[in-house]
Amino acid sequence: MPPSALPQRGEVWLVSFDPQAGAEIAKRQPAVVISLDSVGKLPLRIVVPITEWSQHDARFPWMVNLKPTTTNGLSKKSTADAFQAKSVSLNRFANSIGRLPIEQVDEIAQTVAFCVGA
Repeated sequence: MPPSALPQRGEVWLVSFDPQAGAEIAKRQPAVVISLDSVGKLPLRIVVPITEWSQHDARFPWMVNLKPTTTNGLSKKSTADAFQAKSVSLNRFANSIGRLPIEQVDEIAQTVAFCVGA
């Protein structure tokens, strides 16, 4: 991956989450990069997977609703599952599909903090 194509905070990328184990997120899914661009020396990024939204998700405080826009590249109403935040290798990133507004990225990061009791 050329340096100019490195995933940046707030970008939405298609990420390969396979192989998965147990209830982990699986297959190729959109994910938002939440790690700070200046943090870390390894070729990794912290991401939060994005899945299709369902009414069932509304009762969980770790799900952040995302509406599709021309900027974020999502094609349907979605949710960022903060409980499934994980650090992934740059090798898992397929291509960038969009970008979230910084306010939404901050909300997702705060929801991850909630999940870990910070």
